Amino acid sequence: MNFDITSAHTNYTYHINVYVPEVDMPEEGFSVVYVLDGSSYFHFVKEIVRLQSINAAKTEVFPSIIVGVGHGEDMRMRRFYDFTAPAETYVYPEKFRGAFDGQHGGAADFSRFLEEELKPIIQADYPVNKSKEILFGHSLGGYFTLWQLFNAPASYYKYIAISPSIWWNEHELFRYADAFLAKYSELPAKLFTGAGGLEEFMVDDAQKMAQQLSAVMDTAFYVAPDENHGSVVPTIMSRALRFVNN
Repeated sequence: MNFDITSAHTNYTYHINVYVPEVDMPEEGFSVVYVLDGSSYFHFVKEIVRLQSINAAKTEVFPSIIVGVGHGEDMRMRRFYDFTAPAETYVYPEKFRGAFDGQHGGAADFSRFLEEELKPIIQADYPVNKSKEILFGHSLGGYFTLWQLFNAPASYYKYIAISPSIWWNEHELFRYADAFLAKYSELPAKLFTGAGGLEEFMVDDAQKMAQQLSAVMDTAFYVAPDENHGSVVPTIMSRALRFVNN
């Protein structure tokens, strides 16, 4: 199943793919995984769930609804808008200077799109367990996943942030984390984060974030040996989904 939806909050049209397991529905409904960068990762995550849930007793990956949230042909630049937080000032790494032309800082509107426009459609049209909604993001999508956790931790049951771009805007996510930790002493939400062993500083950033947040919530961190930023998701996703199901 797929459809397009134009958001009143972001003024952008997203391509949505939905996979529903062809098995008996649990009494409380299926868990649902919202997959950011759905144009890249929806089919991959869907096939992991479809194949591994056949023998869930061994794989610990259970049938779930998968919702891919995809961008259009302008995906590369639009991601920087939708997935990054609003800020008064931005400091760019050297390689990105002059590349954005102000096209960033739309995370609050993108979050409203997910929460107020997309989720109600999925919940109304599919057998969803609203208490088991999961958010997955890689790279800038991983940055947004953490930002969403910090701003609305109850919006998802579990969060998966793989190789999150914590470096963005001089590591501002650590400032969000400090405010988050000052506000909460214990949370039921859970976080899986990880990175490829070849990602250098991104490994350190993700590990530091997981360690800090472990003070108030259940976290898991994993380094995939010999993997880089482009190869890490296929290597790590089964492990992440096992965490989601436990």
